[in-house]
Amino acid sequence: MNKLQELKNKVLEKTQLVFIISDPDLPDNPIIYANKGFSELTGYHYDEVIGYNCRFLQGDDTSEETVNVLRGAIRKLEPVSVEILNYKKNGEPFWNLLHIDPIYLEEEDKYYFVGIQKDITEIKQAEQKIATYHKEIERLSTPIVPIKEGISVLPLIGSIDEERLNAIIERILPVLEADEVEVLILDLSGFANLDQEATIGIFQLNDLMKLKGVELILTGITPKIAMRTRGLGMDLSGLKTFASVKQAIEQLEKRD
Repeated sequence: MNKLQELKNKVLEKTQLVFIISDPDLPDNPIIYANKGFSELTGYHYDEVIGYNCRFLQGDDTSEETVNVLRGAIRKLEPVSVEILNYKKNGEPFWNLLHIDPIYLEEEDKYYFVGIQKDITEIKQAEQKIATYHKEIERLSTPIVPIKEGISVLPLIGSIDEERLNAIIERILPVLEADEVEVLILDLSGFANLDQEATIGIFQLNDLMKLKGVELILTGITPKIAMRTRGLGMDLSGLKTFASVKQAIEQLEKRD
């Protein structure tokens, strides 16, 4: 039996899993065991962590909300998995995929907690890069182009839904105010599709532009878009529309 336990201990040490064991019956639920992988990941030696609560891995940017989730699960003796920003001994931050399981030992009639950890920093960094790329693509897909003093064009390409329309509104309002735009030409000639929410959003955008003192003109409305709006029971005749940006600008110049 002792040999089997010794074998188990060696397997636990050699495993690629990073884990610690804590004892909730002791004051502050301290670590009572940490395998070699934990030391390699965090930079803390075994004797530097035994007897301490693992909150020493937390830092300035660690989410308090995530910490509260962990505390709640531990208090209720429930398993929990979170992604938490932790810090190594040298101060380097890393994203930790942490899973904590309560383990009950019948012979001792008590619980221990096993915390299995995985460094997912590269995955999180990749996700952040993708999110940044998406934001950049979104920004590039909704450029506001100044044509002449007081007149700008917003060419929309691809398709639009309620989420994208909200992003457009959030982005253009500061630009309109900063550039003192009086007329905004919303060009739909590169448009692929327009759903009901987006169509309603265009009417809402028109109302918002009126409140801001900006005249909204629609150009490039294809027969497909026109049929789509009619099928939705919406009438674009109440909006100022032109076949092309060129025609709209020509009419604006005549008006001046």
